Amino acid sequence: MTALDTRGILDAYERDGVVRVPGLFNREQVAAFRTEIERYIREDLSQKPADARTLEPDGVTVRNLWRMELHHPEFCKMVENEQIVALAGQLVHGEPILMAVETFNKPARVGSGVPYHQDNAYFCQTPPDMLTIWIAMDPVTLQNGPVYYIRGSHREGMLPTKLSGVKGNSIGLAEAPDVALSEQFCGLLEPGDALIHQCQTIHHSAPNTSEHPRLGLLLVYRGSHTQTDPQLRAAYSVAAAATPPA
Repeated sequence: MTALDTRGILDAYERDGVVRVPGLFNREQVAAFRTEIERYIREDLSQKPADARTLEPDGVTVRNLWRMELHHPEFCKMVENEQIVALAGQLVHGEPILMAVETFNKPARVGSGVPYHQDNAYFCQTPPDMLTIWIAMDPVTLQNGPVYYIRGSHREGMLPTKLSGVKGNSIGLAEAPDVALSEQFCGLLEPGDALIHQCQTIHHSAPNTSEHPRLGLLLVYRGSHTQTDPQLRAAYSVAAAATPPA
């Protein structure tokens, strides 16, 4: 792991709600993460609760792995380190708590898209001092479903939502933002690069119809001072009941 430009990361994060961090992990570390994710899917996942994963519409291919911090704590020890924890603490304005370790697999040809949403519709935290570190395990290109972000949208507060009907992303924005795709921040990455986004930053991604997978590993942190917002939680509970992740 290279030394981080902490000041530059903080400035971009506060300004845009999203920042690209090149080389957060090296190729050897990424290869080790991928090997363990693949082993976990192949050998362990069938023994976990059904909601430990979401499948693609084909009913076979893994779309997401959920709650790896509970189901595979040894893997979390491979990924989390002091530098990441220290950076997360500055970004969430307090003591960082690792809330989730998960994946968005976006497999070749069948990887489904993600509707416009704000993560805090799922996290339901106030104040919104919560973030996701999105780490590329594969090259992320224009063809295999990169994540697009609307810069500065984290400062707009929580917007109205609706049920999406998408397994694994059951709640989305009631209306798509009127911001051209060409004006949005596109998260093109090399393996080991990361995107860090604030929990109210609006983002989305298209399906992966290419021949190349787009596996992303996500670490989610909140500040220890945040609390659950009952209104957000109630809205999310309705969406999750309507479209369960499993």
